[in-house]
Amino acid sequence: MPIYVGTATSTIIKQNSVSIASTTQAGRNAGVGTINGTIVFNQDTGTVQFYDGNQWRDIGDEGIVASGGFINEYESGGTLYRSHAFTASEYFTVTAAPPSASVDVLVVGGGGAGGNRASAEKGGGGGGAGAVRYSTSSPITTGSYTVTVGAGGAIGNHGPSPGNIGAGTSGGNSIFSSITAIGGGIGGRGTGGSGTSAHAGGPGGSGGGSTKGGSLGVGLGDPSPSPGTADQTAPSNGWGNDGGQSAEPAGEAGSGGGGAGAVGGSVSSPSSNGGAGGAGLQYSISGITSYYAGGGGGGAFGAGTGGAGGAGGGGSGHQSLSGTFATGGGGGGASNSTSPGFTAGNGGSGVVVLRYKIGSISGRAKATGGAITYTPNSTVHTFYSSGTFGITNPALNLVDVLVVAGGGGGGGKNTGGGGGAGGVSYRNNIPLSPGITAYAVTVGAGGYGGFSSPAPGAHTPGGTGNSSSFGSILTSTAGGYGGRGVSSPAPSAQPGGSGGSGGGGGGDDSGGPFPGGTGTSGQGNPGGSGTTGAAAGGGGGSLSAGSDGTSPTGAGGAGGSGLTFAIGGISLIVAGGGGGGGNNAAGVGGRGGGGSGGAGNPAPASESGKSNTGGGGGGAGGYETAFPGGAGGSGIVIISYPS
Repeated sequence: MPIYVGTATSTIIKQNSVSIASTTQAGRNAGVGTINGTIVFNQDTGTVQFYDGNQWRDIGDEGIVASGGFINEYESGGTLYRSHAFTASEYFTVTAAPPSASVDVLVVGGGGAGGNRASAEKGGGGGGAGAVRYSTSSPITTGSYTVTVGAGGAIGNHGPSPGNIGAGTSGGNSIFSSITAIGGGIGGRGTGGSGTSAHAGGPGGSGGGSTKGGSLGVGLGDPSPSPGTADQTAPSNGWGNDGGQSAEPAGEAGSGGGGAGAVGGSVSSPSSNGGAGGAGLQYSISGITSYYAGGGGGGAFGAGTGGAGGAGGGGSGHQSLSGTFATGGGGGGASNSTSPGFTAGNGGSGVVVLRYKIGSISGRAKATGGAITYTPNSTVHTFYSSGTFGITNPALNLVDVLVVAGGGGGGGKNTGGGGGAGGVSYRNNIPLSPGITAYAVTVGAGGYGGFSSPAPGAHTPGGTGNSSSFGSILTSTAGGYGGRGVSSPAPSAQPGGSGGSGGGGGGDDSGGPFPGGTGTSGQGNPGGSGTTGAAAGGGGGSLSAGSDGTSPTGAGGAGGSGLTFAIGGISLIVAGGGGGGGNNAAGVGGRGGGGSGGAGNPAPASESGKSNTGGGGGGAGGYETAFPGGAGGSGIVIISYPS
C-alpha cells in the first residue's frame, strides 16, 4: 500500500519505488523559503533537480567522463563545466559518454617567429599569430583522441653581416579531431637574402609583418566581424588577419604581425618605430576569459621604438620578446642595437582547450577569481595573471597562500649568467579581515633576456623580474638578473643582480670571479659566480644556490633547484634558477622551471624560464652567439581553503 507524504500528488513511497513531487519551472520558483536539499521533478526540463541553498541544479549522471590535459571545473551563467587545457601534444581519452555527448573546442595554432636583422640594418617584422578555431557542441564518443599542439616558430640563424641572416619558421598547426588551426606566418627579415622576397612577411593563420618594402604576410584565416566580442564561433579556416606593410623607400622599421582579431600595424615613411602586433580574440572556455593569438610587434630602426605585441601573447618588438607560451602569439621582430632586442623572438606555442557540461561539481567556491579547481577537501584558486580574489561567502576567514614572483632574465653574450628565480612566500591559515571582501592579486612577469649584439660593448645583463603579491599581506621579491658576459673588446663581465633569488655572474676570459647576486632571506638563494674560461654562474633557486661556472672546462653553472609545495592537495615545483652560459658546456636549468643556458662556439639559443613557475632564464652562450639570454618565467599565486 503506498504511503503519501503531504498531499496525494506529493511524495509517494511504495514497496519498490519512491515518487517525488512533479512541478513546472514556474511552480518550482514560486516556493517561498525553500529548504536546502529540496528535490523536485521539473516538468519543463524533464530533469530531477535539487536546491543547494542558492539555486536549483540538475541531478543525474555526470555524462562525459574523460582525462587528459589540465582539468578545471567552474560555473558560468548557472551552467557547470569541466575544461581540459592541452599545452603539449597528448591524448584526450573519453571513457564514458551518453549518445548526445558533445564538447566545445578551442584550437589555436602556434605563432610565427619574428624576423631577424643585423647591425645597422632595418627592423624585423613581427611574427603572425596562429589561427583560432572555436566550435560548440561538437559530437564526442568514447575513445582516445589525438591532440596536437603546434610549436611556436623558431627564429632563423643570425650573424653580424646581412648575408648570414636566415629566415625563421612558421608556427606549427594545432589539431583536435577534424579541427585544424594553422600556425602563424614568419616576420620578414630586416636584412639578409636578395630582393624584396627576403623581406616579405610569411603567410599563415595570421600573416607575418613585412620589412623594407616586402609584401605583407597573408592571413589564411578570416577577419573577425566583431573583434571586440568574446567567444566567437569561427569559420572552417579559423580567425586570422594579414600582417602589416612596411613602406618603401624608407621602410626602416618592421611592421607588426597579424592577430586573430586585427591586422598588424603598418609602417609609413619615414618612421623608425615598429608597427604594433594585431590584437587577438577573447575566449572563456577554460574558465578564465583570456586573449589568444596576438601578433608580434615589429622591430625598430635606429633610436626608434619597437611595436607592442598584440593582446593575446604577441611578443614586443622593442625587446624582441617571444610569443607567450600556450597563446599562439607571434614573436617580436628584431630591433635596433641600442635596446635589448637585437635578435627576434620565437613564436608562442599553441593550445587546445575542450569543455563540456557536468551534472555536479565536487566542491563549492566561497570566492571568485583565478582558475577554480576542486580537490577532495579543498577549493583552489590559481592566478596565472593578475586579478582579484573576491569573497562571496562571509564564512571564509582562513586561507593558505603561495606567492611566486617573476624570474630574472639570463645575461647576454658572451656566457651570460643565469637569471635568479622569483622569490617564494608561503603561509597557511592566513586570517582574512571581516570587512574586506576583495584582495588584489599581482602576478609578476619575468625579466627579459639580456641582449647579445655583435656590436662591441652592446651586450647587456638580463632584466630583473617583477614581484607578485596577495593584497598587502604577502609579497614575493622579483628574481635577480643574470650578469652579462665578456665582450671583445671591453666591457668585461659583471656580477649577477640580487633579488628573490640572485642571478648568476657572467663569465669572462680573465679577471673575476664575478659573484652571483644575493637572495632575499626566506624567499630564495644566491646565484653562482662566473669565472675565467668563459663560464658563467647559475641563477639561485628557491631551494638551493646556483652553482659556480667551471673555469678549466668552460662549463656554465647549473641553476639552483626549486622548492616543492603541496597546497590544497595540488603538488608543484616552483622557482628554479636559470643555468649559466658556457663556452663549451651549458649550465642546466634548476628543477622548477629554470631555463638552461646556451653553449658552444657559436652557441645555440638559451632557454627561457617556464611560464608561471618563476623560473630564471638561461644565460647566453659562448663567443659569437647571436641569441639573447632566456627570459624569466612569469610568477603565480595560488590560494586554497577547505571546501
